[in-house]
Amino acid sequence: MFADRIYTFCLVLLLFFASTDLLAQKSKSNLEKEKNENLAKIKEAEKILSQTTTKKKATLGELKALNRQIQVRTRFIGTISQEISMLDEEISDKSLVVDALQDDLKDLKEEYAEMIYNAYKANRGFNKLTFLFSAKTFNQLFLRMKYLEQYSEARKIQVQNIEEVSEVLTQEKIDLESKKTEQSSLLKSKLKENKDLVTVKTRKNKVFSQLSKREKELRKELASRKKAMDDLNTLIAEIIKKEIEKTSGGKSKTKVSLTPEAALLSSSFEGNKNRLPWPVEHGFVSAKFGKHPHPVLKNIMTENPGVDIQTEKQAEVRAVFDGEVSSVAFVPGMNTVVIVKHGDYLTLYARLKNINPNIERGYTIKAKESIGEVFTDNNDNTEVHFEVWKNFDKLNPERWLYSK
Repeated sequence: MFADRIYTFCLVLLLFFASTDLLAQKSKSNLEKEKNENLAKIKEAEKILSQTTTKKKATLGELKALNRQIQVRTRFIGTISQEISMLDEEISDKSLVVDALQDDLKDLKEEYAEMIYNAYKANRGFNKLTFLFSAKTFNQLFLRMKYLEQYSEARKIQVQNIEEVSEVLTQEKIDLESKKTEQSSLLKSKLKENKDLVTVKTRKNKVFSQLSKREKELRKELASRKKAMDDLNTLIAEIIKKEIEKTSGGKSKTKVSLTPEAALLSSSFEGNKNRLPWPVEHGFVSAKFGKHPHPVLKNIMTENPGVDIQTEKQAEVRAVFDGEVSSVAFVPGMNTVVIVKHGDYLTLYARLKNINPNIERGYTIKAKESIGEVFTDNNDNTEVHFEVWKNFDKLNPERWLYSK
């Protein structure tokens, strides 16, 4: 019967959309989380950028902060686009369901009208009692009674089906309008973010152009940085060499010999790869590990034995893992440097100031314990330099810190 088909259709429809809505909610939840994370990164980058632009002249720190803004804003727009695309699909599905429900509601009403009309025609010639008592046999009487009962029940069911489909249709229409409103809001948000992105890109191009005109100054800064890095490498290489000599008794020239306790610490450090906390709570990687083109100078490659993390002024630097302070030194161009030993691993923190009074050679430090404060240079650039070593091998710190 048509009524039974409608009831089954509604049941399947509700079950289908309960499951698809659940999946959509999970996807939406992930996108919303990603969007909020990117929004927080945008605000973080804006704060860092505002602290690097107090000088009248353009700086590399400002350029890096603008590049970060472009990166996170592009991601943010991408997430909004995914949400819009998901809503497009949901609106399309909802529209199909609304159309189907409207068609079925029309059919139900037409069928009900036909039932009423047929009942009217049947009653014009004779009434129910006449119809019943005109039966020739008791069996025929029983069947006629059953027929009238079933016909009456069918009409009631038809009315109920009409009401149920009407309710589902009303709710689907409300949901459809809600999604259209949400989509409209997201489209406006995307338009605004695209305008903001264009503004940041224009500003970045202006800063890049200003820096390009100061090639001589940038080359001088690059030479000074290279010398500071060389001095830093010499310092850590000497520390590793002395540690190997002390622990191996001259038996090894490349590897630190570990006590059972140090081996356990080393193993624990290694087991936390990709999960170590950042040396500063806020900030972004402004210079990656390894060889990379200079951000302004053409055909010039720079090499970084660690990562540089641009952060907020007066940011606190903290140990990324339990360990023992191996060295505290001053390196020109890198300011104060602290090296922490974790078995046969070392972590290095450079460009520091206002070191914690407890931080001295031999001090046992805990993960996230304060080491000192990040140094801010004359260009208002607040940037900590961070390295990870295993014996004489330089490791990519980004593969050790948790992803954010």
